[in-house]
Amino acid sequence: MERIIEISLHKLSIPLIEPFITSLGRDDDAKNVVVRIKTESGLIGFGECSPYMPINGESQDTCYSVGQLLAKALLQQDALAIKGINDRMDSIIYANDSIKSAFDMACYDIAAQAAGQPLYAFLGEKKNKTIITDYTVSIGDPDQMAADAVKILERGFPYIKVKLGKHGPTDVIRMTKIREAIGPNIPLRIDANQGWSVDEAIETLQALAPLDIEHCEEPIARWNYLELPRVRQASPIPIMADECLGDEHDAARLIALNACDYMNIKLGKSGGIFHALEIVRLAEQAGIKLQVGAMIESRLAMTAFAHFALCSDQIVHFDFDTALMLREDPVEGGIIYKPGGVIEVPDTQGLGAKISEDWLLKSESCRFMA
Repeated sequence: MERIIEISLHKLSIPLIEPFITSLGRDDDAKNVVVRIKTESGLIGFGECSPYMPINGESQDTCYSVGQLLAKALLQQDALAIKGINDRMDSIIYANDSIKSAFDMACYDIAAQAAGQPLYAFLGEKKNKTIITDYTVSIGDPDQMAADAVKILERGFPYIKVKLGKHGPTDVIRMTKIREAIGPNIPLRIDANQGWSVDEAIETLQALAPLDIEHCEEPIARWNYLELPRVRQASPIPIMADECLGDEHDAARLIALNACDYMNIKLGKSGGIFHALEIVRLAEQAGIKLQVGAMIESRLAMTAFAHFALCSDQIVHFDFDTALMLREDPVEGGIIYKPGGVIEVPDTQGLGAKISEDWLLKSESCRFMA
């Protein structure tokens, strides 16, 4: 047993190098929340979430507020009893999956440390594949997007992801200019972030067919998922569910509907690793390939995502670029971004990453003790 004796919450705010723009809005800063949990034996686990109001209905302030309710309820609990931790959080408040994921992550960090293993090994896996992240082009002027794609190509990233979803015909122009600028060889992936109507999605995806696009994330509104099978059937480009996939219950519905070719797991949508593992189990049974994605987390949460991404052969795509978009790096240890988008996962016990003491001390924070 690893009895929880102390929990602190920290607001982590970091400006971006450049604005990150999607069909859902513009971000100039990462406004995240870090959870630090300490157990009676002295183990310390870290978790982080990056809430995004248009997707999970949470903000830094709501996470910080709800996190205090969760912290009070989790004191004296066994950090190793992760199902019990998740059940307790779910009994306290519905949804709020972003902040729950930070607590879940910190408990997995502690559990892996207690087992004397790196997190990926604690999850039962080995380093049996190479994790290579894509890099994302924000939506905007077609010529500027093409220029941005060329910069990504010159930086050596082998996959380029493009944000679309603002007027289908213009999106076709955007993608045509990008393909012309970068040439025929580098794979392109697109993400409409729910920006198209059903008919617009079908027309746009069919028009994009000649551009050799690997897949399209969330072409239509998340609430309209019953129409996703029709989009998939008409699309020459494979469809990836993102915003309409939260937890394992969403995954089961999408699988039953035969709605998508891929699913994109984000721990901030699933509520953490515990529920995300259930999505993986369902995807393995259904033969559906997976991507692990991110919001705008630092390398702390990104390290957890990379550990998790090693847990199944069904996970074949990795969208871990946003930590590279931050002006400052508050993390000690953690993943290393290597040339060509390759990510090196640490072999230290637990998560292998933490927020530096300087950042913790200067952040707005609160602490609860047993």
